Amino acid sequence: MRFNLIVGFVDPNITEKVIKTAKESGATGDVIIQGKGTGIEPSNFLGLSIQDKTDIILFVVEEHHTKKIMKSVTKEFNIEKPGNGILLSLKIDSVAGLSKQIKKIRENLKTEQL
Repeated sequence: MRFNLIVGFVDPNITEKVIKTAKESGATGDVIIQGKGTGIEPSNFLGLSIQDKTDIILFVVEEHHTKKIMKSVTKEFNIEKPGNGILLSLKIDSVAGLSKQIKKIRENLKTEQL
């Protein structure tokens, strides 16, 4: 099996909804990291930089699910609109510790049309 890492940078107000959408599309687990960030034009107030809160969501997914997950999250949350978030995927060379998820992924792959 081959895996990809999907990384999402989203507003904390939609994190749980993004996770639900990703899981409905084949993700089997997630990690959430809280962060701060700025866009192209940094915000300032009284000379101080204002950084927006953001959640970084990590999904290790079987490669066949990557496009489906990214497409459904992008569509559901209008990711293509500036300021709505960022999604990216990276290939994983090797992975350990996913034996429970691999069982679920195999079950999903048997019933899904890819």
